[in-house]
Amino acid sequence: MNRYTWKTGIREAVMILCGLVFLIPIYIMVNLAFKPEGDLANPLVPAFNPTFENFTNAWNQAGLGPAILYTATLTTISVVVIVVISATAGYVLARKTATWSKLTFGLFMAGLLLPLQLATFPLYTTFRDLGMLNTIWALVVYYSGLMVPFSVFLYTSFLRSMPLEYEEAATIDGARPLRVFFSVVFPLARPITGTVIILNAIGIWNDFFTPLLYLSGSDQQTIPVALYQFLGQFVSRWQLVFAGLIIGVLPILVIYFVLQRYIIKGFAGGLKG
Repeated sequence: MNRYTWKTGIREAVMILCGLVFLIPIYIMVNLAFKPEGDLANPLVPAFNPTFENFTNAWNQAGLGPAILYTATLTTISVVVIVVISATAGYVLARKTATWSKLTFGLFMAGLLLPLQLATFPLYTTFRDLGMLNTIWALVVYYSGLMVPFSVFLYTSFLRSMPLEYEEAATIDGARPLRVFFSVVFPLARPITGTVIILNAIGIWNDFFTPLLYLSGSDQQTIPVALYQFLGQFVSRWQLVFAGLIIGVLPILVIYFVLQRYIIKGFAGGLKG
C-alpha cells in the first residue's frame, strides 16, 4: 500500500490552494449579486443583508427572458448543425484510407490554424450582401464554420479507435452505409457527441462579440449582449451584471452537469486514436 507522506500532503495543500484561487472570482460574482446596488466598497466582504432585488431588476431591465430563449434557440440550432456535419465527416475520414481522405482531414485541421478574427470585416460584408445580418442564420453559419474543424478532429480521432466488428455485422445483415452510421456508429459515439455538444454549447452560449456584431440594430439579443447595457462609460451597474450572469449561466450549467461524464470518456477515446 502507498503510505501517506509529507510530499502527498504538500501536493494536496497546493491543489486546495489552487482551487481556492479559482473560486475567488466566483465568490466575488455571487457576493456582489446579493449586495444592494451601489455597495462596491469591498467585494470580498460577505453580503450580511442579502437581497434578491438585483435578480429581479436584471431580469426585467435586461429582458433576460427573451434573451435566454433566443440564446437557447441559437445554441441548439448551431450545435445540431455542428454535430451532424462533424459526425458524418469524421466517420468518412476515419474509415477511408485513400489519399484524398488524408488531404481532406488536413484541410479541416488547417481550419484550426486560421485566425478567424482577421476575416471579421469580409464576413460582415458578405452577410450584409446576402441579407443575413440581424438574423439567427448569420450566427449559425459563423459558429458552424468556426467550430466544425475541431469537432471533426474529435470525431475522427474517436471513431478511428472504434472496432469495426459492429459495422461489419450490420453490413452483413444488409444495412446500407447510412443505416450503419445512424443505427450503429452514432449511438456508440455518444461519449464524443456529449463532448462536442458541451464544448460548443458553452462557447456559443457565452460568446459576446459575434452576436454584438451581427445582431447590431436588431431586437434579438443574446444573454451577454443583453447584460452589456448595464455597463456605461461613467456608471456600471455591476450588481445587476453579476445577477444577470448567474441567471444566464444556470441553463448551460445544468446541461454541463448532465453531460459532464461524457467529456472525459470522449477525450480518452479520442486520445487512443
